[in-house]
Amino acid sequence: MPTNIEIKAVVADLAALRERVLPLATGEPVILDQHDVFFNAPRGRLKLRTFDATHGELIAYVRPDATEPQASHYQISPTSEPAALRALLAGALGEIGTVIKRRELLLIGPTRVHLDTVQGLGTCMELEVVLGAGGSEAAGTEVAQTLLEQLQIAPEDLRRESYLDLLMAKAKTKTKTKTKD
Repeated sequence: MPTNIEIKAVVADLAALRERVLPLATGEPVILDQHDVFFNAPRGRLKLRTFDATHGELIAYVRPDATEPQASHYQISPTSEPAALRALLAGALGEIGTVIKRRELLLIGPTRVHLDTVQGLGTCMELEVVLGAGGSEAAGTEVAQTLLEQLQIAPEDLRRESYLDLLMAKAKTKTKTKTKD
């Protein structure tokens, strides 16, 4: 199963971070509008990422929630019928939430740098150090740690939760606040 080392952080100033990333990147940013729908899964997470009406990816992954870089084991299956696949999965497993984001993707060596604007959450950054065949998790973690330092990401900005978890926690806080008023 393919593996990468992941870490994410909230970002107060995405433009400033972009200026730190660009000189390190090997190409121009690619802009991706992504609509991720998460489904109940007996193990790990399962999401359908839709780019448009005829292009999507079913992504299954397993990773621990931690504020330090962690290994994520994943599988991706492309689909040309994301709406039909969503209906099938929703009927069989049930949906648990949605994450809508605009992502700027930049590459720094084996690392995918995601500069994300997440609807309902704000601006975030995610690093994915892609491990090649035989690549060690320790080496990937070292790459991620070095990039965090180079990009001046403060430890207090790191997040252990997924975007979905952060959005769900925010919604729960809003609900509690409304019931107190």
